[in-house]
Amino acid sequence: MSGSHGWSRAVRRLSGLALFGAALLLSGCATGPNANPADPLEPWNRGVYKFNDAVDRAVLKPVAIAYQESTPELVRKGVGNFFANLEDAWTTVNSVLQLKGQAAGESFTRFWVNTLMGLGGVLDVAGEMQIPRHNEDFGQTLGYWGVGAGPYVVLPLLGPSTARDTAALPADWYGDLVTHTDDIGTRNTLIVVRGVHKRANLLKQEKLLEGAALDKYSFLRDAYLQHRRNLVYDGNPPDEPMPEDDYEAAPEPAK
Repeated sequence: MSGSHGWSRAVRRLSGLALFGAALLLSGCATGPNANPADPLEPWNRGVYKFNDAVDRAVLKPVAIAYQESTPELVRKGVGNFFANLEDAWTTVNSVLQLKGQAAGESFTRFWVNTLMGLGGVLDVAGEMQIPRHNEDFGQTLGYWGVGAGPYVVLPLLGPSTARDTAALPADWYGDLVTHTDDIGTRNTLIVVRGVHKRANLLKQEKLLEGAALDKYSFLRDAYLQHRRNLVYDGNPPDEPMPEDDYEAAPEPAK
């Protein structure tokens, strides 16, 4: 127990410094008198959101539609399985860091079963074996050890994030097996295909969003923050509302 508490304090201190630096950098150029208290970087965020939306409408969405219409569903399913299998490797590492032994074992088993028996992950053999899939990244690991989300921030091209998740990006990029592909052409192709596939998966949700949300920016912000908080607490967040989360550490999830 003392070891886990020591690790928790160390992670909080290191991550707190990263979050503080990111917050200073962002707030210095983005805060304003009209900022929403729950979204102190709103002027910056809305500007970046408009930029991202313009790029999406001009490039990403048309490509995603073409991909969905021209690629058979069976092939798209195989593409999704392949990239999900790669994510299982990083999920294994983060599950270990969060002391989630069962999730780590299941994710590790999924990765090797699908890699060896599922044609490199194209087939979800582990799913047929009813081995559950988990989703853990380094932002969730920081949240598990009590690091608060910090302010909401929209990143150019990357989209919704928080100060905590932004600080975790270098670790998540390093843990992404795609980035370790030696051949540059192959690596870039994988990154593009994955991005297009993920964008295509959002097309149905986008239709619902356009019909339901008067202010898409606010809707997406609130949905993202709630989703990330649920992930950190494995779907069981504390009863007390935490709309801002500020720069303080959140209560630690139950170990």
